[in-house]
Amino acid sequence: MQTLDLQLTKHNTLRVSALHALAYCPRLFYLEEVEELYTQDAAVFAGRRLHAELEKHEDEDWEELFLESEELGLRGRLDALRTRDGQTIPYEHKRGRCYRDENNQPQAWESDRLQILAYACLLESVREITVREGRIRYHADNVLIHVPLDDSGRAIVREAIQQARTLRQSTHRPPVTDNERLCARCSLAPVCLPEEARLAHDREWQPIRLFPEDDERQVIHVLEPGTSVGRTGEQIKIARRNQPVETVPARQVGQLVLHSFSQISTQALHFCAEQGIGVHFISGGGRYLGSFDTRQGSIQRRIRQYSALSNSDICLELAHKLVVCRGQGQRKFLMRGTRSKAEVSEKLRKAIAQMKIILQEVPQAKSLESLLGLEGNLAALYFSALPCLISSEVSPELHFAGRNRRPPKDRFNSLISFGYALLLKDVMNAILTVGLEPALGFYHQPRSQAAPLALDLLEIFRVPLVDMTVMGSVNRGQWDTKADFEVRGEQVWLSEAGRRKFVQLYERRKQESWKHPATGYSLTYRRLFELEVRLLEKEWSGEGGLFGHLVLR
Repeated sequence: MQTLDLQLTKHNTLRVSALHALAYCPRLFYLEEVEELYTQDAAVFAGRRLHAELEKHEDEDWEELFLESEELGLRGRLDALRTRDGQTIPYEHKRGRCYRDENNQPQAWESDRLQILAYACLLESVREITVREGRIRYHADNVLIHVPLDDSGRAIVREAIQQARTLRQSTHRPPVTDNERLCARCSLAPVCLPEEARLAHDREWQPIRLFPEDDERQVIHVLEPGTSVGRTGEQIKIARRNQPVETVPARQVGQLVLHSFSQISTQALHFCAEQGIGVHFISGGGRYLGSFDTRQGSIQRRIRQYSALSNSDICLELAHKLVVCRGQGQRKFLMRGTRSKAEVSEKLRKAIAQMKIILQEVPQAKSLESLLGLEGNLAALYFSALPCLISSEVSPELHFAGRNRRPPKDRFNSLISFGYALLLKDVMNAILTVGLEPALGFYHQPRSQAAPLALDLLEIFRVPLVDMTVMGSVNRGQWDTKADFEVRGEQVWLSEAGRRKFVQLYERRKQESWKHPATGYSLTYRRLFELEVRLLEKEWSGEGGLFGHLVLR
């Protein structure tokens, strides 16, 4: 019962630091307090180091304490509490610089001012005393600011609390702030995407890339059957048969991909969830099986997603963008094949011309059923012409006559199928990272093997990440037709050596950068997964127009 009471209290009271976020930017408050999205950047860790240093040199009258008042509706942990001339004074410590007014006089930033006033009011409520002021120490310029608490200050705190409660009940994310400088210093800019929101409303805007260029954490593929994955301290432990145990610091790992009959301990799963490490499962035959869903909170985001994707008009509009994106990508890939060949086959030229005609019909499609028919025609033309891109010098065993799957019947199709499984895993990882619901798609219908939203987003990346990688590796002669494949009757699978080789090629491709056509800045492919999911979410959040533009040049 004590645990339940504590949870109810926390639900009914606001963190003082949340009011600080509210004063800084209402959208930041909403992302943290309502959607429960948090990040820990360098500034956060620097602040923690500052407090650790202060604790080492604390004075006798220094007191750090946690306060909570249900009556006021606040809770928080004071940096310090001191007694001066019989008066109790709350202190806040900031690692940065203070604000300077037009006369160059030091002042507290508005968000810091609200925070210390809230602590002062909280102290009055809990200890039933009168607090006359709070103080803020800005360590970068060694300035101490006195912030008096009077009736107007108390009113400011009450108004902020009421505004915060109102926002808590809303399902609509507040707009991006007009003050661009705030965004550059905000740790949640990669989640909020303020520059992209401004670009959506003003196509002449020149966005600054606040979204990280790359995710340098490793994607660990456990390919060997019988391998066990566990945890030791703050590290991931990998025990392969007849090999020394390998350990990797958790902070260096972005995903764990378990192939075939490898296994992971419960402790390691819990640890991966805590560390934000994606855990995914792929069968020995190279089929995507599923992902460990660690999403917490963000229910408001899924409510907005459900509301939007229950609207047939919105679904049709997004599906139009998706089919055009994939179809144009396929056609332009085929067109690349005409540049490098002295003689271009009539089959290739005809497919490219017919695809252009079909793509012109896509925007006029009035239903998802019509789009599916057009997409099917585009795919049929694409895969019928794709063999024309294979060099004549390539072994006949690596040629193919068209797309086949489940199971693949030739080596080329086995490569593509395995690549699509890895791609589906990465798309699912991005969806779960962002916090959307994979089962709520806008184009593909629910099926037993894969989530509709993942299948939707998969279409954007098929050509650049899988088709191009496979075709390039085949034409460069990187595959051993014997050692890299297993032929079982009419079925063809990648061997363990083949899977290992493909993983290396695929992960290397993901490290390459692509200049996003809509935003104008460059990102690695492994960052583009998450960006595209976030741009999709903006389509139903009043900031749309940037989704589905990743088309080959």
